[in-house]
Amino acid sequence: MDHSQIQFIDLVLIIAYLLGMLLIGVFTVKRIKNTQDYYVAGRSFGPIVLMATVCATIIGGSSMMGRAGLGYTNGIECLMTALPYMIGMFLFSAYAGRIYDVGYHHNITSIPELFEFRFGKSAKIVSAIMVALAMMGTVASQVTATATIIKLLGSQYGISYELGALIATCIFLLYTSAGGLFGVVYTDVVQFFMLVIFVYLLVPISSITTIGGLGEFLSNVDTSYLIPKVDGRLLGDIMSYLVITIAGAEMWQRAFAAKSRKDAKRGMFWGTAVYAVCVTMILVMALAAQQLLPDVQGTYGSTDAVIPALAITTLPAGLTGLALAGILSVMMSTADSYLLVSMQTVVNDVVKTFKPNLTEKQILLLSRIMSVVLAVSALVIALYVKSAYTILTTIYNFYAAAAGIPALAALYWKKATKQGILSGMVGGFAVCTVWKTLGSPFGLGATLPGALVCLILVVVVSLLTYKKSPSVMLNVTKTA
Repeated sequence: MDHSQIQFIDLVLIIAYLLGMLLIGVFTVKRIKNTQDYYVAGRSFGPIVLMATVCATIIGGSSMMGRAGLGYTNGIECLMTALPYMIGMFLFSAYAGRIYDVGYHHNITSIPELFEFRFGKSAKIVSAIMVALAMMGTVASQVTATATIIKLLGSQYGISYELGALIATCIFLLYTSAGGLFGVVYTDVVQFFMLVIFVYLLVPISSITTIGGLGEFLSNVDTSYLIPKVDGRLLGDIMSYLVITIAGAEMWQRAFAAKSRKDAKRGMFWGTAVYAVCVTMILVMALAAQQLLPDVQGTYGSTDAVIPALAITTLPAGLTGLALAGILSVMMSTADSYLLVSMQTVVNDVVKTFKPNLTEKQILLLSRIMSVVLAVSALVIALYVKSAYTILTTIYNFYAAAAGIPALAALYWKKATKQGILSGMVGGFAVCTVWKTLGSPFGLGATLPGALVCLILVVVVSLLTYKKSPSVMLNVTKTA
């Protein structure tokens, strides 16, 4: 069987997988009766489904491919930047039950809705704009990562990076706009098993086998890549990933969609536990690629191509296609989640605020129209900035600095006020912007100073204003 025939078989498998995702989206349209079905799936997800969708979402394409590229060039740094995110997600699983209770008792389905309930419309609009921008940027990073994979086959079939980005955008746009959170989550479940079996198990095993076994692999590892090199930029990235988990709008959405508070907590915890194993395997694959593919940048055009390049290099016909489909599933499972949150934020949290009399049918139609607008915007970003990791870290810097502390304060702190929350969000964003503009003084990433200023403003301004301008309290009791 020659190389071209193998490539054809792999392409057929990938196309079959993409068509399967579309069919799931079409099937779930039947379950959409109202906006609550569309955005939080009628609060119907148990712990297993939540575990799969949480894991599939946080192991995004930009995260997987960007981290693999980082591991290829900088070694263990890829694991260090992931560790705070894992810690943050384990902490998130502890208060996911509180998020569920708040959503259940007050019919809240998003962070901006929580801000409106406690602090009014102005806080809702500011937070909604930040959420929408962050989510759209993350969609763009997934499109970038997907297009990088498709480009690997471009020389064989004439598919360019740009065409690959367009194909990827159209696929996840169709099933997300059709099925809402039902479509997103049930495709996530399929994608979860695809990525675990055919990417995080199959590719590392095949790579180590090709090298000559585990002993040979370990003896050839350059130990300098296992020594952490801590600087201001790394500290900034670590802070970003730690704070971003507090206000991860896509995870709040899943907590709101759980069947119960216990399901919310368990689903988040086990999804994060699987993620921890997968991140470790990313480092293994990056170190294996150093031995098998000494010039990924020159051969494939980007270090982001480490994992798909390993699949193509080490796997036989058929399995290569399944692995590439698994890699595509990683990116699509994250892109669809962030696209849905963007749609919800723009339509439900912004447009509906100014036009409260919209009917359920009008909101659903507007949501599907907005999905096209947002997906095209993300595609444009992806075509302009072709580094998945660059897009992701830049977006996370701004969002984490401005939204993390206010979201936690809205959930727990009784003395938080509208003035404190607004000043914290605006101040954190402004400091982050200035810090970036100045070229990150002292080599320190922008998130740390931004989040610190945000925290100070939220606390100080709230304490100065809470007696004259108290916010609405969250009166909730623990549910089963």
